[in-house]
Amino acid sequence: MSDLLWIVLSCAFLGCFVGFLAGLLGIGGGLIIVPFLSAILVHFNLVVIEQVMVIAIATSLASIIFTSSSSALAHHKNSNIPWNIMPWIMIGVALGALISGFVAGSIPAQTLKVIFALCVSIIALRMLLNFQQKSHRRLPQKNILTLMTTGLGGLSGLLGIGGGALLVPLLTYFSVNMKKAIGCSAACGIIIALFGTFGYISSGWSVTNLNQGFLGYVYLPALLAIVSTSAIFAQLGAKATQYLPVKIIKKIFAVILSIIAIRMLVV
Repeated sequence: MSDLLWIVLSCAFLGCFVGFLAGLLGIGGGLIIVPFLSAILVHFNLVVIEQVMVIAIATSLASIIFTSSSSALAHHKNSNIPWNIMPWIMIGVALGALISGFVAGSIPAQTLKVIFALCVSIIALRMLLNFQQKSHRRLPQKNILTLMTTGLGGLSGLLGIGGGALLVPLLTYFSVNMKKAIGCSAACGIIIALFGTFGYISSGWSVTNLNQGFLGYVYLPALLAIVSTSAIFAQLGAKATQYLPVKIIKKIFAVILSIIAIRMLVV
């Protein structure tokens, strides 16, 4: 069996796992796609080691375009997207994601690994401790909100995630209803993924060793395999929330994320 077929099958299985967790826990797939796709690329020696992280992140972002679109549509139908503040947030995350796509290729691979591992550790810790919002805080002025979300969009682009793990805590900190915060995150996931992917495609366009199967830094066979299965299994995961102890699974997932982060820091 050819290496390409093994890569496609591995990524299709990865899409099953990512989709199910996304539907079950409401998380973006990038937290799982990036480390596992990195491992797949290294195992098959597809690219030089210095490019593994940026390719995994770019491909993860591209897959989020598809997964976030269906999620955002569902939230829009349920009136869970706060359109009164969305333009200011979208401008911010778009700028941040676009910038990240252009600069990520120039960041050393080890530095990207450390940034990813540290941010994943913080996200995992927050999931384990389950912080509760106790006091009411008003949203900042719109220009300040745009500035803050530019930073979050840039970080999401560097991590290859849709931004929900960063944006939802920010909005709930400012007393935005949880359902509205999640709906806003789903819509912004599309923007982050679109602008971030464009940046990664543009910055990787002139890289000479990336040709067959690549669109800039995006590896198309992996992208198509992940997307082909993740959407189906996301629906199964959403249905499973009625039968499985989601709070316990969320804590188990946080432990898994911590292990992934530690492994990325020490390997």
